Amino acid sequence: MACKFSFVSVMGVLLVLTIFHDPIIVDAGQGVPEVALFTFGDSYYDAGNKAFLGKNKNPPQNLWPYGKSRDDPNGKFSDGYIVPDFIAEFMSIPNRIPPALKPGANLSRGASFAVADASILGAPVESMTLNQQVNKFRSMISTWSEDYIEKSLFMIYIGTEDYLNFTKFNPTASASAQQAFVTSVTNKLKTDIGLLYSLGASKFAVPMLAPLGCLPIVRQEYKTGNDCYEPLNDLAKQHNEKIGPILNEYAKKPNGGFQFTVLDFYNAVIRRTTRSYNYRKSTPLTVIVAYIFSTFEKISGFYVANSSCCGVGTHNAYGCGMANVHSKLCEYQRSYFFFDGRHNTEKAQEEIAHLLYGANTNVIHPMTVRELIVFPAKENMRELWEPNTSIRRRRSSRDYLDLSAYY
Repeated sequence: MACKFSFVSVMGVLLVLTIFHDPIIVDAGQGVPEVALFTFGDSYYDAGNKAFLGKNKNPPQNLWPYGKSRDDPNGKFSDGYIVPDFIAEFMSIPNRIPPALKPGANLSRGASFAVADASILGAPVESMTLNQQVNKFRSMISTWSEDYIEKSLFMIYIGTEDYLNFTKFNPTASASAQQAFVTSVTNKLKTDIGLLYSLGASKFAVPMLAPLGCLPIVRQEYKTGNDCYEPLNDLAKQHNEKIGPILNEYAKKPNGGFQFTVLDFYNAVIRRTTRSYNYRKSTPLTVIVAYIFSTFEKISGFYVANSSCCGVGTHNAYGCGMANVHSKLCEYQRSYFFFDGRHNTEKAQEEIAHLLYGANTNVIHPMTVRELIVFPAKENMRELWEPNTSIRRRRSSRDYLDLSAYY
């Protein structure tokens, strides 16, 4: 039977996609208590700490073209704001959160302890392990009251450095060796989260790792062309499988008040770095809807998702901003998913921040960051993390047209 549809119905679909393609949070701070934001991890969350540790007081991320979109190179690995900046904005934190190592910084609404090149295991050069970051927080803990810390948000993103180095130095590692390494990394991560918890932190947002094999610098170094380097993706998947259960274990403690959420960052990145539209249902309306999806990717999405905006090499993935490297710079960074070989553009960072703060539970589970912040402190969670949460996601007006895979 021929599929009947009208111009009006097609335009209706177009309107829905216009509204929900790039979700906008309105009055994000409304009803959110004035608490602090603390971040830990590596260069993804580094607000400028690296410059206070390294011998070079003007590293590339402190210089143009970093900060290009804001005309403000300030030590962040992007052309502008990073994920914690947007989360801080949604929380109505003025001027975002400062690097904890910056002398005289205003720490009243939190701080970034994240440092570029940080790892969970090992002793990175001119950086800090996660454990060292947590101990730095401990040394400054008198800055905030116990009640304030308990109600505040703690975000952690780390592990990239561990797996990149492991793969580099163990290119032929067996499956059992890989599993053992992942176990070592995640066990130490669990211990460090436990240390933060013992210091009074109770609200944790811990994104899964991105598909590390799809980073432009990895594609370039391993010469994979447009393909991802799957051994690194496999390590990230193994790591990610352990995050939810680790956090569940803390949350199950009677009267412990441990609260958390997990962002499926892995699949959020995959959806933004691949082009896979389903044309199997070959009705005219389905084809038109698929075409509209494709059109919106070109208008509002990312033209380039495999290479970097700034750098040199097959994927422009090396040397962005380095004085001795004649790196290329794209004309329009907002059309790129990656700004340099490992880090996202401001536009991509903003999308990820929206997913963290207000997406439905097929993306972040068991609650959004906003829900986590307003959830009463000291109370046990009513729902824990479960795998395959897409089948459990809450119904909303978006479900009348299933756009879940598009986020």
